[in-house]
Amino acid sequence: MLKQRDAKFQIGQVVRHRVFPFRGVIFDVDPEYANTEEWWNSIPAEVRPTRDQPFYHLLAENEETEYVAYVSEQNLVSDESGKPVRHSQVNAFFDPETGGQYKPKAVVQH
Repeated sequence: MLKQRDAKFQIGQVVRHRVFPFRGVIFDVDPEYANTEEWWNSIPAEVRPTRDQPFYHLLAENEETEYVAYVSEQNLVSDESGKPVRHSQVNAFFDPETGGQYKPKAVVQH
């Protein structure tokens, strides 16, 4: 049985990848790996993270493009640049950024 851990990062936090040159804002968290086997097997074995850690969904960006990324906790660090994330979907999920943190928009349910 896998031991569930508490997530180190939170929704709305701006993070960057520890190795690859991209950053983004977290919009969802899985307590452990919850993607496909195909995706898992596409990661080279020598850099494949363990499944028993939080995985984060990011509105991500690099110098060339914007995309959605799925990243293990071990590969993320807090982004201290203070720069806003330019991803085109940020405003759909979050209110304007303040102090490196985005506040999720209120969800109205009927």
